[in-house]
Amino acid sequence: MTGKTRTLLVAVAALSGVAWFAYSDGAPAYVRQALASGEANPVAPVPPPPQVPVAEVVTRVLAPSSQFTGVVAAARTVELRPRIGGVIEAVSVPEGGLVERGQLLFQIDARPFEVALQSAEAQLRRAEVLLDQAGVDLDRSRRLAPKGAISEKTFDDDVARKREREAQVEEARAVVAAARLDLSYTRVTAPISGRVDRVLVTEGNLVAGASGAATLLTTIVSVDPVHVHFDIDEATYLGFQGQGRPDAAGEAASAVPVAVGLTGEDGFPHMGRLDFLGNRVDSTTGTIRARAVLANPAGALMPGLFARVNLATSAARDTVLIDDQAVGTDQGRRYVLVLGAGDMVEYRPVELGAMNDGLRVVESGLKAGDTIIIKGLVRPGMQVTPNRIAMAPDQRSVDGVADGSAQEARR
Repeated sequence: MTGKTRTLLVAVAALSGVAWFAYSDGAPAYVRQALASGEANPVAPVPPPPQVPVAEVVTRVLAPSSQFTGVVAAARTVELRPRIGGVIEAVSVPEGGLVERGQLLFQIDARPFEVALQSAEAQLRRAEVLLDQAGVDLDRSRRLAPKGAISEKTFDDDVARKREREAQVEEARAVVAAARLDLSYTRVTAPISGRVDRVLVTEGNLVAGASGAATLLTTIVSVDPVHVHFDIDEATYLGFQGQGRPDAAGEAASAVPVAVGLTGEDGFPHMGRLDFLGNRVDSTTGTIRARAVLANPAGALMPGLFARVNLATSAARDTVLIDDQAVGTDQGRRYVLVLGAGDMVEYRPVELGAMNDGLRVVESGLKAGDTIIIKGLVRPGMQVTPNRIAMAPDQRSVDGVADGSAQEARR
C-alpha cells in the first residue's frame, strides 16, 4: 500500500467519525438540524429580545409648585404675668396641656385686696353722705337767698361745696372700681386658648406685678390655627405675586394654596394658604419673608418644628408623573429609557420636580402617552419585549432588592 493510499483511507475514516458524531446524541441540536437540512455551515439562532417591564406615564392636573424650608409658629403667644403683686396661693396649671380662655391658672392671696376694696367702699359711702348734706344746704340757701336772709357769697359757697362733693363721690367710685379690678387680678386666668408651658413659679412665692417688672409665670401658645414662616426667592415671588399679593387691607388678593409636610411624613399632608408677604426683599439673601396659615385641629403642627413647604406658583395644568425607580443618572443628568417605535429603547433626558402621591413630577422631557421602561439591564438602541404594568407603585408587586440592583446597574 502506497503512502497516498494510506492518506486517503485516514481521511475517509475521519469523515465517517464526524458523520457518526453529528447524527448521534452527542452533537448539538442545531448541528444535527443543519446537517439534516444539508447546510454546510450551521449558525446558532438569534436569542429573542429581553423582556422588560414598561408602563405608560401618568397624567394628572397639578399646579406647578416650589419647595421651601420653614418653621411652624403659633398664631398667638402669651407670656403670662400677674398684673398685681402678691403671694401665690394656688397653682392649677396643667403643665404641657391644653387650656381654655378664662381658665384659672394661678391664685394670688386676695386678702389685702379685699381689705382695700372695703376701705374704698367706705370712702365712697362717706363721700355720698357729704354730698347729701351739701345738697340740703344748697336747697336751704336757695330758699333764703331771695328773702335776703343770707349773703350772696354764702349762696355761692353752698353751690361750690355741692359740686365739690359730687366730684368727691365720682373719685371715690373710681377708687372702688380700681380696688375691685385689683381684686379680680388675684385670679390669673388664661387670656387665650392654647397649650400651656411648665410652671415657672410655685405656691408660696412672692411675685411682682409692677409694669415692666412683672414676674413671668408661664407661657401659652395658640394651637389652631398655626403659622408657618418661610423665605421665598425673588424669582418665585415675581412669578406668582399677581395671585396672592396682599392688598392694602392686609388680606390676600386671592388664596394661594400651600401644603406643608413635617420630618418623617410622606408628601405634604397639611393644607393651608398664603396669608402674608413681606414688604421688601432682603438684598443680602434675595429672599422675601412669607407666611402661611394652616388649620391644626389635631395639634400635630407644634411651634418650632421645621417644615417642608410646597407653594403653588401658577395655575393647575396637565402634569406628567413617573415612578422614581425608572429614573437613571448620567454624569449628574437625569434620564429615562423610553419605549420607541419597533420596541426600540430610546434615551430621554428629563427634568424632575417634587413627589406627588408616590410618583415623581416630570417638568420636561416626557409627554402624555409616552411609555417608559421601569427597570431592567438594557441600553439605548436595543430592542426589547415589553411587559406592560401599572405605573403606580401601590398597584403592582415589586421586588425592592431587584429594583434597586437594576436601578444601580442603569445608573
